[in-house]
Amino acid sequence: LFINNEFVKSSSGKTFDTLNPATGEPITQVQEGDAVDINNAVAAAQEAFKLDSPWRTMDASKRGMLLNKLADLIQRDAVYLATLEALDNGKPYSVALSDDVPGTVGVLRYYAGWADKNHGKVTPIDGNYFAYTRHEAVGVCGQIIPWN
Repeated sequence: LFINNEFVKSSSGKTFDTLNPATGEPITQVQEGDAVDINNAVAAAQEAFKLDSPWRTMDASKRGMLLNKLADLIQRDAVYLATLEALDNGKPYSVALSDDVPGTVGVLRYYAGWADKNHGKVTPIDGNYFAYTRHEAVGVCGQIIPWN
C-alpha cells in the first residue's frame, strides 16, 4: 500500500499471495488493504488537497512535468514492468510490452498535457451579464474494487 507518499503495511497486518497463473507458484506477498486503509489513504489525499499544501500550491505546469517524469520512468523500466505484468496476469509478455506499458505511458502523457489547460470559458449570453465556466476537482474518493 502506498499512502501519504510512503509504502505502509495494511492496518490489519494481513497479506495475500499473488500467484503466477501459469504455475500457481507465489510471486510475492501483497498487503491486504481494507476499509481502514482506504480511509487512511483518503485522509492523506484530502490533506494533500488542502489549499496551503505543496501539491495544491504547485504550478499546474509542474504537475504536468511530474506526470511526464512518471511516464519517463515507466518507459525506462518497460521490460521489467512488462515481465511483472506477464507473470502476475498470465498474459503474453509481448502484449504487456507492446500494449500495456505503452498504454500506461500514453495515458500519463495525455493527462500531463492537460495539467495546465484545465480552465473555463466565457459563455456569451443576452443582457448585461458575465457568465463563465470554472472546472474544479470534486475532491478525493476511495474505492475498493474487484479485479479479474
